[in-house]
Amino acid sequence: MSDPHRPGGTPAPTLDGIWLGLDLGTQSARCVAVDGTGEVLATAARPLTSRRDGARHEQDPEEWWHALAAACREALADLDPRRIRGLAVDGTSGTILLADAHGTPLTPGLMYDDGRAAEQATAVNAAGAAVWQELGYRSMQPSWALPKLVSVLRDLPRLPAGARLLHQVDLVTWRLAGHQVAGDASHALKTGYHLVEERWPDRVMAELGVPEGLLPDVVRPGSVLGAVCAEAAVATGIPAGTTIVAGMTDGCAAQIGAGALAPGAWNAVLGTTLVLKGSSPHLVRDPAGVVYCHRGPGGSWLPGGASSSGAGALSRHFRGEDLDALTARAAALDSDAVAYPLVSSGGERFPFRAPAAEPFLLGDAPTRAAEFHAYLLGVACLERLCFDYLDHLGAPVDGPLTLTGGGARNAYWCQLRADVLGRPVRLPAQAEGAIGMAVLAATSSGAGLLQAADAMVRIDRELTPRPERTARHTPVHLRFIDELTRRGWLDQAVADHARRRATP
Repeated sequence: MSDPHRPGGTPAPTLDGIWLGLDLGTQSARCVAVDGTGEVLATAARPLTSRRDGARHEQDPEEWWHALAAACREALADLDPRRIRGLAVDGTSGTILLADAHGTPLTPGLMYDDGRAAEQATAVNAAGAAVWQELGYRSMQPSWALPKLVSVLRDLPRLPAGARLLHQVDLVTWRLAGHQVAGDASHALKTGYHLVEERWPDRVMAELGVPEGLLPDVVRPGSVLGAVCAEAAVATGIPAGTTIVAGMTDGCAAQIGAGALAPGAWNAVLGTTLVLKGSSPHLVRDPAGVVYCHRGPGGSWLPGGASSSGAGALSRHFRGEDLDALTARAAALDSDAVAYPLVSSGGERFPFRAPAAEPFLLGDAPTRAAEFHAYLLGVACLERLCFDYLDHLGAPVDGPLTLTGGGARNAYWCQLRADVLGRPVRLPAQAEGAIGMAVLAATSSGAGLLQAADAMVRIDRELTPRPERTARHTPVHLRFIDELTRRGWLDQAVADHARRRATP
């Protein structure tokens, strides 16, 4: 009998054993042990420390390993080691370091949001313009890995023989295996790996002065990299011989953890900002460069975009107030005023690029509760516009939608988002990067990723949109779009497409 609490309601495969998801975040290193039904058997975490100096953001790579090893030892202390079969690791996207031929760090870890390489980004975008255009993201930002690599090479012109560029997880998989293993295409994306041709663009790298042999071999996520060595087994408590599977970046890992993997499926992560991650059978190219794709396991592509708007607007405008009480009062009002919930002072980046964008309010919001509701509604309208834009690009958008992140804990807001979108939404029982990596590790058993996710990702509940509420909110959505267009931030072609999608 099929289980309605699993994505698709299809019969769950049997995935005997324990699967480990290892997660390197900004603030902590985490290990989660999950069985083949999705039950979390154990979890543990250790804190990580950062050093920030202006645009620079660094961490000690050795701390990644020691923190993760300690988390693993704690999580696995009471589990049967004979049942542990595989693991995968995720890390922050664009975080890199240089290491010597033995895997010893030569530099700090340059973190995902380290912005030191503004000058180098200009050179990177000039050298690789044709490749970046083909891959759909058009240009690299200063925080991406390749500009930072060029910056580090400028500061360290003399490298020891055998030096290696490592992504954050590459250091961990090297330590786990006892020797260097291949990197994965997900972490290699921001270093310029050619996801279509599945190779490094040698001409671009040579022009930028990246030495031959510095970059790692790369395989698709889900590929088997090797096995845990005896020394790592002592350090981590993970049994020697446990299969190491190529992982993905933290955002993609969370998407897997939410089960948003079928073509047209999407995961909307509402935290400080709104991030959408989906699944497509083909590469989605965006002429504006606000949406880009990771290469998923098998032949799938994972398009996504990160807004500069989201729940952070609530923290900014209603700091110190009781948000639960405001939600209850806002729900009783059910106002049609709508606010543009921009969080960043640097403008918008998805579903449109507008450095000059700033928050605004449309309609009358005479009380704090009414203003609060306007922000809740504004996030829902922005989310709908994101799907309008993705559909405009030709991305499949009609599959299941899961809601995760801190904003998904607000039940009224989730229902409001479903109503504005006019589509059902699913709320996973648990969705995090470590869970996603456990699911990906389970594919080493021979199960496909969809099959493993169907067995291991648990859906807590599904919300159905109320047609009468969708009809009421559609004019608000269109008014919101008109204002964005009037201000010159949203392209008219995108606005026209959104309006056509809103017409029955």
